[in-house]
Amino acid sequence: MEFKAAMFAAAVVAVLLSSPSPALAQKKSPPAAPSPVSLPPSLAPAPAPAPHYVDLAELLSVAGPFHTFLNYLEKTNVIETFQSQANKTKEGVTIFVPKDSAFAAIKQSTFSNLTGDQLKTLLLYHAFPKFYSLAEFKNLSELNPVNTFAGAPYTLNLTDDMGTISVQSMWSRPKISSSVYATRPVAVYALNKVLLPMQIFSKDPPLAPAPAPAPVSGASDLAPGPASGKTGAGGGKADSTSAACGVGAGVVNGLVMALAGSLMLLW
Repeated sequence: MEFKAAMFAAAVVAVLLSSPSPALAQKKSPPAAPSPVSLPPSLAPAPAPAPHYVDLAELLSVAGPFHTFLNYLEKTNVIETFQSQANKTKEGVTIFVPKDSAFAAIKQSTFSNLTGDQLKTLLLYHAFPKFYSLAEFKNLSELNPVNTFAGAPYTLNLTDDMGTISVQSMWSRPKISSSVYATRPVAVYALNKVLLPMQIFSKDPPLAPAPAPAPVSGASDLAPGPASGKTGAGGGKADSTSAACGVGAGVVNGLVMALAGSLMLLW
């Protein structure tokens, strides 16, 4: 019995020694947290490039000859309307710019007699409130008539004939002669005629009178002057008179000789 009691006591002591005491368990430090991984500072995204604004007045002044159209745009402040549409909207702007020769071909009073509002509307009639490339005109022609910047009553018809774009108004049908600038959001196309809407011009405006022909160089040296003409005529008359006198003198001399011969025969 004593032996069993001793064995039991030894087993209890061994169990107690193998299990940690609560005090030791509380004193045991928790596992160390993993050290944070140092990451390289992230690169800040590059700022978006500033939008490229096209100065329409400068473009038209150097890409011309569009001086007449530009003068009208600045006179009516329509240039500011187009510039704002180009800079502050997503749609952009498309402008049809007649050359100086297109304005010169029409009688000057056609435009000088317009009221301020009519002139402003005429200029707005030469633009679409949206950017269109040349490639887009083919599809746009299927939507004819197309509204212009001047509003719904002022429309244009576009035609694409084998790549040649025509812009038709009531009294003119100009062709796009060249692409001056065509990068979104601004498109500028040159026209060989002025667009003339029926709402402003009730009839076809008259053409400008044809310029007088330039004098031929050196013509004054070849043509005789008035004095020389008179001198020549007088000289011709004098020559004719001299010739007549010479003929008359010859006839008289002949008669005198014949008479003398007859007298000699009688003697």
